[in-house]
Amino acid sequence: MSYHEINSTHSPDLRSWVDSANAPGADFPIQNLPFGVFSRKGANEIPRICIAIGDHVLDLAACAHSGLLDSLGEAMVDACEEMQLNRLMSLGAKSWSELRSRLSVLLREDNGELRDDAGLRAHALVSMTDVDMHMPAAIGDYTDFYASIHHATNVGSMFRPDNPLLPNYKYLPVGYHGRASSVVVSGAPVRRPLGQVAANDSGPPVFGPSRLLDYELEVGFFIGPGNELGEPIRIHAAADHIFGLCLLNDWSARDIQRWEYQPLGPFLAKSFATSISPWVVTMQALAPFRIPAFARPEGDPQPLAHLYSETDQQRGGIDLQLEVWLSSERMRAEAISPQMLSRGNFRDMYWTLAQMVAHHTSNGCNLRPGDLLGSGTVSGAENASRGSLLELAWRGSEPLALITGETRSFLEDGDEVILRGYCSGNAARRIGFGECRGIVKPAPAVRQ
Repeated sequence: MSYHEINSTHSPDLRSWVDSANAPGADFPIQNLPFGVFSRKGANEIPRICIAIGDHVLDLAACAHSGLLDSLGEAMVDACEEMQLNRLMSLGAKSWSELRSRLSVLLREDNGELRDDAGLRAHALVSMTDVDMHMPAAIGDYTDFYASIHHATNVGSMFRPDNPLLPNYKYLPVGYHGRASSVVVSGAPVRRPLGQVAANDSGPPVFGPSRLLDYELEVGFFIGPGNELGEPIRIHAAADHIFGLCLLNDWSARDIQRWEYQPLGPFLAKSFATSISPWVVTMQALAPFRIPAFARPEGDPQPLAHLYSETDQQRGGIDLQLEVWLSSERMRAEAISPQMLSRGNFRDMYWTLAQMVAHHTSNGCNLRPGDLLGSGTVSGAENASRGSLLELAWRGSEPLALITGETRSFLEDGDEVILRGYCSGNAARRIGFGECRGIVKPAPAVRQ
């Protein structure tokens, strides 16, 4: 049985007694119920697991303490009382589905278990304006992929115009091991990194602040149960090891990257910061928006057997709209709204999430609950769907014009990058991801 199929929790007719969840265009209707970790502002309390419903968060520890989740068993109650989502992630798809169903029932407008308990409701339901959001999980490992063929082709053509894609790209999901310690939650400032940069590929380099700072529009996904060392996750089972998705900004120092990437690939150009949104949208919430995997052009090789599943080919894609917005320091000073830079869709990814998981573990590498994987930059075939400034401004040769009259080839100090994502259409309720934000702060002083 698959726990990612459409069921009663997805019904577009469902309404919640939390009125804001019923508003047209709301990010967090009752059909969504994404998970996060929060604390009340000024309360000096430990972080707690929650879900988003409308413009409120529902404290799952409070629900567990009250007995509302007892029917799900002791393991689930204990997981909901944790400070992060790792234990819940470890329980697996069947348990996640059962929790989602129970929470959906509790929040329906015709259910009074929580609605009519004024004391519990006042304690467990908290306005988002009154909370701070924290990292949703303890991330043991972070891996970033390069799964958009449009992004890979764009970047490759800048440096290898005669051979944009390397021979292995269409055979495996290319990736690199990132730095888990520098993953931060939305809203955390991002300091411009120092590093070695060179005017050309032969050097010599100088040490100083990156001048070519960039963002990358990505989707992150969290691992659930994972696998034992030496035991690959088969492509047919990979979907049940994905807990949920978030927005991810893989900040990139392009000048540092250019100098260091040969022969072993990204290192300091990527490890200074990676921002993620605080809400993890479950794979089950996304069931109405599953679509066929990217249609490979005629002549492209089919995935090797360990990366091929008919089910994944039929439903491995996700119709997820993604946007990048920019707010410069001047725009904020003049009370000008952020400007959209690009809009893409996750359906354009050459490799599916399941293929990335299967490939990652194909050599026996073990994934653990709470590990984070990034999709790589999401870019489409159109110029307006490019997911980085490197592509949009074409390596600085075509600067973007902002509505203030400013231009951007790469990010300036004070720029705030805002990622947004949502699924809509298909006769289903809109499923939002919220936002992933980060403001660029000046580099530290160079010390000899």
